[in-house]
Amino acid sequence: MRYIDTHTHLDCPDFDADRDKVISNAKSFGVERILIMGITASNWDRLWQLVLSDQALFGAFGLHPIFLDAHRDEHIDRLQQRLATLVDHPQCCAVGEIGLDYFLPELNRERQQTLLEAQLQLASDFNLPVLLHVRRAHAPMIATLKRFGLHRTGIVHAFSGSREEAREYIKLGFKLGLGGAATWPQAKRLRRTLAELPRSSLVLETDSPDMAPSFQAYQRNSPEFLPEICRQLAELRGETTETLAQACLNNSCELFGWSSTEL
Repeated sequence: MRYIDTHTHLDCPDFDADRDKVISNAKSFGVERILIMGITASNWDRLWQLVLSDQALFGAFGLHPIFLDAHRDEHIDRLQQRLATLVDHPQCCAVGEIGLDYFLPELNRERQQTLLEAQLQLASDFNLPVLLHVRRAHAPMIATLKRFGLHRTGIVHAFSGSREEAREYIKLGFKLGLGGAATWPQAKRLRRTLAELPRSSLVLETDSPDMAPSFQAYQRNSPEFLPEICRQLAELRGETTETLAQACLNNSCELFGWSSTEL
């Protein structure tokens, strides 16, 4: 079976001691492509150097809402310049990680919205998918996406919303990213929702080194765990691992404009 990890932070210092081994192990388990997220202007160079070291790695560039205090107005201009330079590079795949986070009260919502809209506009300008962080902010995110009407859509990373919210994203053409969160028995609502989501709208992710699955509780998450995450998600959905893995692979390739036969 083959997999694509659509969301990682593999450039994080957590992997400095054994990053090459992690990538090698993931490949040996069938993880053929790994996406690495940009979160602040300060990590873009480190991320891109890592991406260029291995053809299985792909980079996205964005300004994450959680790091709002680190972002400056000029960073949007720097993002525009970087995308203009790299948009045609085969390993530059998206604008992300961007979004809205209403979970942390100290994050100014107006500033988040302004930042999100500026980055959605860049994604539209460069015809790139977006990789979205949405935490307790599905309603404003859905409303924003409806206004923008992106030609190329993207992924709602670590989806944990309701069935109704899932339907709204799917109607807009978005994929829903699923990872280790649903492997935890206490995630009862998410597990119920997962079973009802259409296979055609799902992609797999780990969010490494964060969001460890239950079988690696409170340890570093890794792309190496994606096959077992897929197996457990398939079991929850009452389908074979092969069926879910192939569907998620096809959905990821469709979104990023890749051919599954050329991976």
